[in-house]
Amino acid sequence: MTAEVKQKIFDHLFTTKAVGKGTGLGLAIARQIVESTHGGKLSCNSVLGEGTEFIIEIPL
Repeated sequence: MTAEVKQKIFDHLFTTKAVGKGTGLGLAIARQIVESTHGGKLSCNSVLGEGTEFIIEIPL
């Protein structure tokens, strides 16, 4: 993904889908659950044209 998209992916209502095809809530809600409920961290590493990985860290 581009650097511009990467900066926005966890924003409430942000989507890369066409109008009417996405709500933009998925990653925002996922991050809220991981951080607020579990005290963890949700992050992302991405290399344009190669792939993206999401890292979920939850303390024991």
